[in-house]
Amino acid sequence: MAASVFIDGAAGTTGIEIAERLASRSEFTVIALTDDRRKDDAARAEALNDADFAILCLPDDAAIAAVGMIRNDRTRVIDASTAHRVADSWTYGFPELVGTDTVAAARFVANPGCYPTGFLALVAPLVRAGLIPTDWPYGCHAVSGYSGGGKAMIAQYENGEPAPAFRAYGLHGGHKHLPEMKAHAGLLREPLFSPAVVPAFRGMVVEVALPASAYLGSDADALRDTLAQFYAGSPIVTVKPADPDMNQLLLPETMEPWDGIDLHVFAGKRGEQARLIAVLDNLGKGASGAALQNLNVMAGLPGETGLRL
Repeated sequence: MAASVFIDGAAGTTGIEIAERLASRSEFTVIALTDDRRKDDAARAEALNDADFAILCLPDDAAIAAVGMIRNDRTRVIDASTAHRVADSWTYGFPELVGTDTVAAARFVANPGCYPTGFLALVAPLVRAGLIPTDWPYGCHAVSGYSGGGKAMIAQYENGEPAPAFRAYGLHGGHKHLPEMKAHAGLLREPLFSPAVVPAFRGMVVEVALPASAYLGSDADALRDTLAQFYAGSPIVTVKPADPDMNQLLLPETMEPWDGIDLHVFAGKRGEQARLIAVLDNLGKGASGAALQNLNVMAGLPGETGLRL
């Protein structure tokens, strides 16, 4: 029997992608509200309580309110907002890091943020292995496609309005992703985070540059080998082999939808540094793809079922 899914916030970018992709999945049936009912709290509450799974694609306050509408002990929730990513009673929905069994058993799962997905995929396994310290002032530079900025930013880039070639933001710190980056990497301080938007619809490059003093007693090859061992057998996370002839990474303007994530470790020619780089789709593994992976796992299916890999 197909499990029922209600997407609260199905008119947003992430919700639209999830709904479109669930439409072809026989394992699930989507509970849909008409446009005149999707903002009706009574209709939403009914759908939330009728569903086997609720996926929340809402602003933080609305997501918290939606969870409060659930009056049963049966509906399981995947929250794509920031609201519950460091909450004690929620499971962080990164199966590769927290364990597939942990996500499978959870009732409340917080979908990771897009930038943190790249940062944590690179840093968390190395911290756990003791190859890099917990108290280092890590810097994280990242660029994302403009779809991550929501409908207003998409309109600016696609409706003929003047749009910048490079939009740096979060210049004064305090970005909403920092608590989960710190907590789930096991760090003692928040990283120095420098996000930006570029004129590509989707796609993301996340980089953590390390001087050799951050991984004393090791080298770039050991960092790469540790990541490869940690993600061995994963159909979603790929650790790329060393390639000394690779001199650039490109983020295409028209990236195809993708739910995987590629991790690179580039060594300085004199052993003076390592550049850790994650490449992913901010709407794939960074949003809707991650939600579908978590839904699969929670429903007892292989995580990669129906993903674009």
